[in-house]
Amino acid sequence: MQTSAQTQKTGELVDHLFRNRAGQMVAHLTRLLGPEHLDLAEEVVQEALLKALQSWPYNDIPENPTGWLFQVARNAALDAVRHRNLVNRKTSELMALAEMDGGSIFTSGRGLGLPGDPDFEEQLRDDELRMVLMCCHPGLSRDARVALSLKTVGGFSAREIAKAFLCEEAAIAQRLVRAKRQMHEEAIGLELPSGKDLAQRLDSALEAIYLMFNEGYAAQSGPELFRKDLCDEALRLAKLLADSSVGTPQAHALVALLAFQAARLPARLDSHGEMILLEDQDRGLWDQELLSSGFRHFGLSAEGTEISSYHLQAAIAAIHAGAATEADTDWEKMLDLYDQLMEVGPSPVVALNRAVVVSKVKGTADGLTELRSLAEEKSLRNYYLLPAAEASLLLQMGDRGEAAKLFREALKRPCSEPEKRLLVRRWAECEAIGPCFY
Repeated sequence: MQTSAQTQKTGELVDHLFRNRAGQMVAHLTRLLGPEHLDLAEEVVQEALLKALQSWPYNDIPENPTGWLFQVARNAALDAVRHRNLVNRKTSELMALAEMDGGSIFTSGRGLGLPGDPDFEEQLRDDELRMVLMCCHPGLSRDARVALSLKTVGGFSAREIAKAFLCEEAAIAQRLVRAKRQMHEEAIGLELPSGKDLAQRLDSALEAIYLMFNEGYAAQSGPELFRKDLCDEALRLAKLLADSSVGTPQAHALVALLAFQAARLPARLDSHGEMILLEDQDRGLWDQELLSSGFRHFGLSAEGTEISSYHLQAAIAAIHAGAATEADTDWEKMLDLYDQLMEVGPSPVVALNRAVVVSKVKGTADGLTELRSLAEEKSLRNYYLLPAAEASLLLQMGDRGEAAKLFREALKRPCSEPEKRLLVRRWAECEAIGPCFY
């Protein structure tokens, strides 16, 4: 008999497996069926998860739930292959696996071709790696690469991706359809490229993962300051690339950067959901495991001779991570790193961050000069941090009136609700006013 407790337990477990195994299942089945049947692979994985939700509350959760899902998905794929007459040279392996005697495998997880077997787990990691590189083909647009990776490898729904990108679900669905059509038309497959093609594909994948993390770390608007699920998925995929046979020092540098940044997430909001600036954060709340992982990958990133923008950004983040307090931060070293970053990977946002560091090293007036030189940058005209940073420096100099004007200007630009509330508090501090609306 089904109980509410069983239903809740099943729902929590299926959600966990969906987040942690769905991408592997899709990648595994796509390798067996061929990339042209990616939609079918996604469909049967969804069917397996749905069957788990329907069956497990009544029939108890299997001892090896992951193995159960893999076998059910394979059987569904085999049925579809037979029904749709899709048999090709690749499906013989699928047929052999799906028709195995699964009784002992369901309980132990051991045996040929199911989770629990070390060789199979290694194959799953390889399948997922190939899937990431396929989804991040440089021929696809940047937005398409990120969306396709989240959907296919991360198991995110179109609705979740739309929420992350702050756009309509239908737009994301169309983006995914166009990307898959392009993959089919250009015969983009799961085979690992080599030489320059591999390097280009890896660069494309790292860029997509970097953008994915940024979407999670700094929401452009909406009620949330960050999306931890996006940050976690980006970090997981970066580690997958870095720790693989095709990993590079640049990939390790990206892992280090993301780990250092993700470590701060627990300290970015207080118990009331209000934003806390880096300088005011309780560093005791920073995730020590992630910091250790960041330093480990940062060390591995030094094995090559190339210094990428990821290396320099990771080095900057490492200075923050290694400082016990704000006062202990080595701002002069950080400014040197920003100068190098402006040569390797210049951007208006990098210049803005550098200007803030200039104020720490050379004084507030010099920092203001740097910030004001960015006023005509088109890409920063709608970026709330430009007037907010200038307002903060003016407030340090005691010019409360001008600071208040700039905080009001920052409030007119897109940002998340926690960021808006922080700006309101800073504005109120300038004008010594009570609660206000925005």
